[in-house]
Amino acid sequence: MRRSLAPSQLAKRKAGGGEEEEEEEEGWHPPTTRKRQKPVSETEGGECYRSPFRKPLAQLTNRPHCLDSSQHEAFIRSILSKPFKVPIPNYKGPLGLRALGIKRAGLRNPLHDPFEEGALVLYEPPLLSAHDQLKIDKDKTPVHVVVDPVLSRVLRPHQREGVKFLWDCVTSRRIPGSHGCIMADEMGLGKTLQCITLMWTLLRQSPDCKPEIEKAMVVSPSSLVRNWYNEVEKWLGGRIQPLAIDGGSKEEIDRKLVGFMNQRGPRVPSPILIISYETFRLHAEALQKGSVGLVICDEGHRLKNSENQTYQALNSLNTPRRVLISGTPIQNDLLEYFSLVHFVNSGILGTAQEFKRHFEIPILKGRDADASEAERHKGEERLKELISIVNRCLIRRTSDILSKYLPVKIEQVVCCRLTPLQAELYKNFLKQAKPVEELKEGKISVSSLSSITSLKKLCNHPALIHDKCVEEEEGFMGALDLFPAGYSTKSVEPQLSGKMLVLDYILAVTKSTSNDKVVLVSNYTQTLDLFEKLCRNRRYLYVRLDGTMSIKKRAKVVERFNSPSNPEFIFMLSSKAGGCGLNLIGANRLVMFDPDWNPANDEQAMARVWRDGQKKTCYIYRLLSTGTIEEKIFQRQTHKKALSSCVVDEEQDVERHFSLGELKELFTLNETTTSDTHDKIKCHRCVNGHQVRPPPEGSDCTSDLSQWNHCADKRGLQDSVLKAAWDAAVTFTFHHHSHEEQRGIP
Repeated sequence: MRRSLAPSQLAKRKAGGGEEEEEEEEGWHPPTTRKRQKPVSETEGGECYRSPFRKPLAQLTNRPHCLDSSQHEAFIRSILSKPFKVPIPNYKGPLGLRALGIKRAGLRNPLHDPFEEGALVLYEPPLLSAHDQLKIDKDKTPVHVVVDPVLSRVLRPHQREGVKFLWDCVTSRRIPGSHGCIMADEMGLGKTLQCITLMWTLLRQSPDCKPEIEKAMVVSPSSLVRNWYNEVEKWLGGRIQPLAIDGGSKEEIDRKLVGFMNQRGPRVPSPILIISYETFRLHAEALQKGSVGLVICDEGHRLKNSENQTYQALNSLNTPRRVLISGTPIQNDLLEYFSLVHFVNSGILGTAQEFKRHFEIPILKGRDADASEAERHKGEERLKELISIVNRCLIRRTSDILSKYLPVKIEQVVCCRLTPLQAELYKNFLKQAKPVEELKEGKISVSSLSSITSLKKLCNHPALIHDKCVEEEEGFMGALDLFPAGYSTKSVEPQLSGKMLVLDYILAVTKSTSNDKVVLVSNYTQTLDLFEKLCRNRRYLYVRLDGTMSIKKRAKVVERFNSPSNPEFIFMLSSKAGGCGLNLIGANRLVMFDPDWNPANDEQAMARVWRDGQKKTCYIYRLLSTGTIEEKIFQRQTHKKALSSCVVDEEQDVERHFSLGELKELFTLNETTTSDTHDKIKCHRCVNGHQVRPPPEGSDCTSDLSQWNHCADKRGLQDSVLKAAWDAAVTFTFHHHSHEEQRGIP
């Protein structure tokens, strides 16, 4: 019979000795009940019975094991002395307002670690002596304000400096009693990211260990509303839910705005409102019923006129903290500049009349090329005074900072001769219309505006004024006879326009020798129509963005064009229809086909390709018709930029090339010059029209035009594409680079 090997059976067999063995030998008998034997302990000399296969689960003894009382007390004390710990591995955050009934510790802590490597600390509480620390109320101790590491890790050095400046201004630490500032960095320096960092910090923390503000508002051009929404999503990754309003019925928009303004408390569901200037103006009443902690005005040069409705609606907002973003704060005159400063910090420059009397008139007199020495000295004194006041609330860095991060940019001002047809039409117009008599004291009257527009369109292409010739409007009587026989506007004829001829060459050479893409910019949609005809004729794939395209579609078109796999060669852009803010890094060549009176518009358009993310050398072509009104407009731009450079960039050596008297010579045609602009700057580095001395060391394309390279022939050019196009119609070229490192130039 098989024996059980269970421990209990083994023990029984051991205790029974040989009896069981005998019984088993005789055969099977029914089991007899026997008394359970008491196990013998080892201490009593008996053997302790344990299984050879496993250890006992408990001590095989009946004696209780007693702890010493002092050990027991120590054990209980050790349990009770342990503080509460959040049961999450490596958790170091605060316990929160209601942390499982545990009272918060007396000392208040910052939201982020100020001593972490790379931490951007905006505020550091004052150091207290041990005596002061005993007296201070623990619930009122100020804490560090530290930028969220998610953002501080991606900020470049100049952006970290910008965020600190913005925070100091809006918290009244820079100018006591004033809470506004102007972010005047040039295009491409990351103004949007700096402002998003400011908003996120203010919405989450302050030295008082609570949010500085509950809500923030961003007001921007309609074309940038979606861009702002995308940037907030990109940098904050779903940590916040902004409310972007870029369309809808009046009732729907009002309902959303009222809902936004009624939000209260430390955790507002949608603390950021993004809205266009137009929508804000129409719904200002709903936004003026409550208060907003911070308002940011993008492309803030729209607020240059304190009389317009948008300015007044924004100014009546119940918010002391105001940030105005503008890459070009001075556009036409210093009074507009005053409006911007007055909007963010009311009163620091006095009233408009006081500003005009004390600053504007002396500065402008001193800037004039005909100014006396006394006027010049007084102008410089007032300029220094103005700069010292404004610099406390204005930060401006120029694009030369970008040279550390971006490839080289070659900027070229290309003068193109008129074709015989253009020259005849131009002279014919000046004889008939006599627009010179309309100009008085350098101001442009309303009646002369149509003459200016006609001449600008003629410089682009005769096809743009063909209708006026057909109708024989003033200035175009008998002009139709000058056109070639059988001429039709249905087909584009590049050979009839000097600039169009040069453009045709630039596009053809670029297409055949590289995989570069090109952005074409014009102020007129009619010119874009001509570009379209040219592209269809040459079979170039293109995309067009003008005022007719919806905001949502714009973002998709830009994203598609920037894709390296996208086959579209040309991006046509109307500079008036939202050239600002677009990122067109898919292209690295940009052609400004016609100049604008306002240098800001041209600067904005030209900054579309040379910005963060660009990997190729950039080429900018600014086309001007030689000796025409276009060169005069460009000279007027230079005067405005000199003024802007003087006040905002603090460049003291800006050349005084053009007097106001010279700027009146709009309606003349100089057929004998290769460049009227080069003649005007009285260049000392050129002999007989040829450059004999290179530009001064340290100069770049932000320098004065007199410090650029001057080329009367193609030998001095660095751009192979422009060299190939020179013989088409180019008479003169100014060119310069953004920075020295030019190994990538083909």
